[in-house]
Amino acid sequence: MSKITIEPITRIEGHGKVTIQLDDRGNPETARLHVTQVRGFEKFCEGRLFWEMPVITPRICGICPVSHHLASAKAGDMILGVKLTPTAEMLRRLIHLAQYVQSHALHFFYLASPDLLFGMEADPARRNIIGLIAEMPELAKRGVKLRAFGQKIIEALGDKRVHPNAAIPGGMNKALEVAKRDEILREIDDIVADAQFAVNLIKNYCAEHSGEAQKFANFDTSYLGLVDGQGNVEYYDGKLRLKDSKGFLLEDVDPQNYLNLIEEKVEDWSYLKFPYYKKFGYPQGAYRVGPLARLNVADGMSTELANKEFAAFKKLSRSGIVTGSLYYHYARMIEMLNAAEGIRELVQNEQILGKDIWVNSKEIRGEGIGVIEAPRGVLIHHYWVDQSGKMLKANLIVATGHNNWAMNRAIFDVAKEYIKDGKVSEGILNRVEVAIRCYDPCLSCSTHALGQMPLEIIVYNADGGVHQVLRS
Repeated sequence: MSKITIEPITRIEGHGKVTIQLDDRGNPETARLHVTQVRGFEKFCEGRLFWEMPVITPRICGICPVSHHLASAKAGDMILGVKLTPTAEMLRRLIHLAQYVQSHALHFFYLASPDLLFGMEADPARRNIIGLIAEMPELAKRGVKLRAFGQKIIEALGDKRVHPNAAIPGGMNKALEVAKRDEILREIDDIVADAQFAVNLIKNYCAEHSGEAQKFANFDTSYLGLVDGQGNVEYYDGKLRLKDSKGFLLEDVDPQNYLNLIEEKVEDWSYLKFPYYKKFGYPQGAYRVGPLARLNVADGMSTELANKEFAAFKKLSRSGIVTGSLYYHYARMIEMLNAAEGIRELVQNEQILGKDIWVNSKEIRGEGIGVIEAPRGVLIHHYWVDQSGKMLKANLIVATGHNNWAMNRAIFDVAKEYIKDGKVSEGILNRVEVAIRCYDPCLSCSTHALGQMPLEIIVYNADGGVHQVLRS
């Protein structure tokens, strides 16, 4: 057994392990991504009061706490049987789009771009965010500015940049101050321009490396995402749309009926479940969510610049269904542009400064379902409560779970392409990580830590013995 230490960090959220089984010729037979910890949020929420959930559930994830915050609040709205005021919905959309800007900027500039800009085989001492700052400081500054802008809006509405306290069942607990709105207005045009720059950066990369972009972890699945009444990509509300790998419409339903679409498979080698489209069964019913899936199921984008980029993106495939995993980065930047434009439209509307931001209710229904699009994909919060509002049961399906099968397929495809005769290098390890990073997973649903986020790859011989261990 040999050991190889990989530096720098693996650039994913959480702790994971990849095992690769080789056949007797030293070529990959299976490859698995193991999520090696369980958090138990569904269980320890039992017994809490449902109006506490928008404060509790953001602790699931320090990268996209706004998503859990809003999905939880939406479930609470349904339990109360209320419809939000226009201003309250606008404020929720504003904080949600701000999260898209900061989260997508974080992933692309901090985590993914070093692989693309320096090369997947580059020296790992250079291929990281520190290397990016050193060699491309203006590019790094744009990434920092985009993320800081999104976080500033989250803090303005929720008092904190991480784990905000803004949405409550029935609405919002704070109006937007005029001074804060004006500050956003002063910056937004530059933010839209920076987002457009990011789109052009990844679009040019995909054009210049079209062979690899089209080939890298490219496989067929169905796709699931929210769309609005016009069929545009929708992040906060809308219908659940499911399309197959050829673009055929399979479902277009109210998210409250998600249980009619989705079942979950449990494997004994991972704590992360495997959702699938129940009509097709497992694994034939595997689907993908997130930026690539949202663009694949939609007919357009809701803003002018993003819609133009959407049209160009769809031309990558004759069917309009783009399948290569690297294209997640391209789709992600189009969404960041869409979110920035959406923020501009919201803050230019004077109604967003209104004070009518909460609806009271004395009703408590037995169930509440909140479905939104987190940056990483469809997020579902389903609560069952008693007449006092105490939580009896919770069902949470997070975006990384939806993509579990796809991530496993992606690493297998990459391993099969690059591991030959049992030979594994640091560059191959990084390509396996790149396949995972395309999906921007939150494996443990926790914040980034300072230091290493361990990823371990174990390559087994055909007889089951350990051939090689690689750790980052």
